[in-house]
Amino acid sequence: MRLEVRTTRREQLLDVTEEVARAVAEAGVFEGIAVVSSPHTTAGIVVNENADPDVVTDLLAGLSRLAPEHSGWLHAEGNSDAHLKTALVGTSVMLPVQGGRALLGTWQGVYFAEFDGPRSRNLDVTVVSGG
Repeated sequence: MRLEVRTTRREQLLDVTEEVARAVAEAGVFEGIAVVSSPHTTAGIVVNENADPDVVTDLLAGLSRLAPEHSGWLHAEGNSDAHLKTALVGTSVMLPVQGGRALLGTWQGVYFAEFDGPRSRNLDVTVVSGG
């Protein structure tokens, strides 16, 4: 299932946990896996804590220290840092599905990681039956 997400800042971790849960439920798979993926080279997917908003702030700050926006990059579009951050975060996650729902830990959420926004983006959720 393809979902549209809209980001509002150049760099943003957008909590898409509810949208992913809805897509998994609509797939009608009782047990299997869900793959959540981003078809973009400057945006990824990450699972991390969603209880304390400081974690999101710290993750973005840490990635910016690893790959600063203005660091003499050669790529003509001026978004090399976004490509590097996406490579570090990754463009997909795999979640177990049990009882018709994606299993996440108590404090976990699924985030769309925008590194070259704001934009209208896509997020793909593919659910495969395990039995």
